Amino acid sequence: MSIIGAIDKISVILGDRLKTSQVIRKEHAKSEAHYPEYLPDAVAFVNSTNEVSSILKICNEELCPVVAWGTGTGLEGHALALQGGLSLNMMNMNQILKVNNEDMDVVVQPGVQREQLNDYLRDSGLFFSVDPGANASLGGMAATRASGTTSVRYGTMKENVLALEFVTADGRIIRSGSRARKSSAGYDLTKLLVGSEGTLGIITELTLKLNGRTEAMSAAICAFPNIDSAVQTVISTIQTGVPIARMEFIDSKTADILNSYSKSSLESLPHLFMEFHGSEVSVKEQAELVKEIASDFQATSFQWSHREEDRNKIWKMRHNVLYAYKAYYSNCTLIATDVCVPISKLAQIVHETQIDIESSGISGPIIGHVGDGNFHSTLMIRNKNAKDFKTANELSHRMNERALKLGGTVSGEHGVGIGKIKYMEKEHGDAWDLMSSIKTALDPKCILNPGKIIK
Repeated sequence: MSIIGAIDKISVILGDRLKTSQVIRKEHAKSEAHYPEYLPDAVAFVNSTNEVSSILKICNEELCPVVAWGTGTGLEGHALALQGGLSLNMMNMNQILKVNNEDMDVVVQPGVQREQLNDYLRDSGLFFSVDPGANASLGGMAATRASGTTSVRYGTMKENVLALEFVTADGRIIRSGSRARKSSAGYDLTKLLVGSEGTLGIITELTLKLNGRTEAMSAAICAFPNIDSAVQTVISTIQTGVPIARMEFIDSKTADILNSYSKSSLESLPHLFMEFHGSEVSVKEQAELVKEIASDFQATSFQWSHREEDRNKIWKMRHNVLYAYKAYYSNCTLIATDVCVPISKLAQIVHETQIDIESSGISGPIIGHVGDGNFHSTLMIRNKNAKDFKTANELSHRMNERALKLGGTVSGEHGVGIGKIKYMEKEHGDAWDLMSSIKTALDPKCILNPGKIIK
């Protein structure tokens, strides 16, 4: 039993779609994160569920590690082959199989990308809501339980995956869930797989919930004198019950960086980016109410527009934040981390984190999907400076500890991957041991993405 033996057998099935060249392997050895490269021994470009099944049977027999690969946009190293083995590239499985307009759902393969799906749905009056910013694959988004800017209203991948087809470590093809919007029939294997990061099975098909496009949309940008005022506006808006679609925070440093990168003209202050969905009347009412709330917390400006081009400009600017950071801090390595806390604790943790970063000697802009208590800090390491790395790791550690102390989680949407596994026992306690038992039951030889989530 060996990795080489597995590769030899898989080559018979895939032919030239099994790649062992250094160039291809290096492309699958890195991610958007700062972690070192981990070379897989081979990369398999699969076309079907049956191929995935055949390959996993071989890998299970040969004890060959298997790591699923999508677009490689993860921020915690989820798809890195820590123990070598096979990188299973899913991007050829990129068909939109069926749109059920009346039921507002769609069946897709895992390599379909978010923007691809919404482009396909454009004339249907429907859209897929989960928007992490990156044009990620839907299989990868499910595997990492992704969320993003719209989750405050429409939910995360957890709420929007209705059913799955997946392949177990021993090659069994399993279907879980259904197109029904609810069920009380047995264990919810769909929810178990969503967020499992490829450690329990390889997702080969997804049934996703869709939403109808609203009659009207508007967007607003609001500036504040300080972070606390912005965050208190968020808390009050949520507690008031405004059905806001997006509510994003950027700090003053990020505003300056976006001005440089996106040629915008934001004040050098913390901002909220917001979007409202509904009827013409309700959208106007939502915006006016939030404007009143923001005024109560000393907002310095409130710019509101219903024009599509203005909305697109705002969200393009927000989605380009990471690339703006990379351009501005061109000599730095970026460490992006996120936590999530109950909304009532958001102001406290953001304030404490800001003070901590400001006293550290390194830069760390703060942004966040603050409508659901989730925020991010991107820590800047100058010229791979060892002292900066140490400082950044200490900052990230304290940020995670604060989140747990306040009843939150160390990962709101980035997943566990490599960086957050050391916090799993503290966050979950005995439940982490139970997760290990589930892993053992479904993957007793531990070939699926070893080194992720569980011990």
